Amino acid sequence: MRVATYNVEWFTNLFDEQNQLFNDMAWSGRRDVTRAQQTEALGVVFAAIDADAVMIIEAPDQNRKSNTVAALMTFASEFGLRTRSAVMGFANDTQQEIALLYDPDKLSAIHTPGGEATGEHGAVGAPRFDGTLRIDLDIDATEDLVHFSKPPLELRVETQTGFVFQMIGAHLKSKAPHGAKTPQDVLRIGISNRRKQLAQAIWLRRRIDAHLDEGSAVMLLGDLNDGPGLDSFEDLFGRSSVEIVLGHRSSRALRDPHAARALEQRIGATPTTSRFWIAPENRYLQALLDYIMVSKDFDLRAPSWRIWHPFDDPQCWSNQRLRNALIAASDHFPVTIDFDDEFIAQGGYSEKA
Repeated sequence: MRVATYNVEWFTNLFDEQNQLFNDMAWSGRRDVTRAQQTEALGVVFAAIDADAVMIIEAPDQNRKSNTVAALMTFASEFGLRTRSAVMGFANDTQQEIALLYDPDKLSAIHTPGGEATGEHGAVGAPRFDGTLRIDLDIDATEDLVHFSKPPLELRVETQTGFVFQMIGAHLKSKAPHGAKTPQDVLRIGISNRRKQLAQAIWLRRRIDAHLDEGSAVMLLGDLNDGPGLDSFEDLFGRSSVEIVLGHRSSRALRDPHAARALEQRIGATPTTSRFWIAPENRYLQALLDYIMVSKDFDLRAPSWRIWHPFDDPQCWSNQRLRNALIAASDHFPVTIDFDDEFIAQGGYSEKA
């Protein structure tokens, strides 16, 4: 089985209010890319990765006039994709939803939000992702209220062969220091936003631990964006959001070889999953932002990860059509994990993988 995570930059701009593709020559949200060009590129990429399920970060908007699931099903139909069913969880107001596009012949996926539902006063521990977490962010003995601008998507997934696991799609992002007028304001607001992001990571990890406590296999995937230019705060807080969510160096750590390599090698080459244009510097910046983290339950299922990077992956590089499509489709590249989902059904490890 193959599962992917893919952050599609401004996917929502490709659809009209009837959830149909514009597919015209007007500009998309991508730099120097038309809507038709991005749409075609995405069709090429989704067909190439041929995943059984794709966690889409920045999925089309859900609002009174637009429907995320309908838009994704339109997209799948346009390109004849077998991932023709879609599911989402709690909508947000950022025009960047989190949704799963999947092949119903291979698996089922049901939104199963866990944790306590909260009111405006919030709750401690690991409440439901559309609620509010009470947590002391700055050791002043006063609880702060934290919420997700993009509530993670919590799913119960069951493959056709009977393998059941919890899948969580997430998009963590520290906000820019909006409203800052001085360098001091930039630092103060930046630190405050960073604290909130780390609190969200703690919240996410607590939900992961709750599933592990129940004996569930867990897959966490998505964009855990520590943010270009925010590395200076990592020394201040000691841990990144990636380390917190991963459970780095704990007995119940999730596994992602790309994250492990990056954490072990602070200086030198690390894997990257995204490529951003930095206008003031007139160059591109590459970063590792997208992950697929799995619990130990996947260890006997021959898991294999791949970043579909147009320059770093030899097969992507050698296929000019795919290479160009990956560049035009988004500022992020897909990450996939292949694993053997027949282990339980066969009562033992399948050698076919």
